[in-house]
Amino acid sequence: MELGQFSVSLSVKDINKSKTFYETLGFKAHPQCGSIEDKWLILQKDTTVIGIFEGMFESNILTFNPTNVRAIEKHLLDNGIVIDTPTQGESGPTHCVLKDPDGNSIMFDQF
Repeated sequence: MELGQFSVSLSVKDINKSKTFYETLGFKAHPQCGSIEDKWLILQKDTTVIGIFEGMFESNILTFNPTNVRAIEKHLLDNGIVIDTPTQGESGPTHCVLKDPDGNSIMFDQF
């Protein structure tokens, strides 16, 4: 099962302060992935990807970007995993969200 690129989506209090902090660590914002005005950015350093989101969700999220989220969702359901937010539609971009046994949110996001 191919899970795709992994990233952490962080719920931040101040997008400007967080952007500055992660840039100090060497991260750079993707030019077409979010904006300060929209209150979200995708930052990358080498192969490490961090999404920072102000006011969009309450807790941090582990995020995978597979090419076929519907197949992953089916595999999870077939193995008794509860999906909190199921995929939508038969094709195209979609996502599903679930929680691990400790309550951490995991999102499979196909775009």
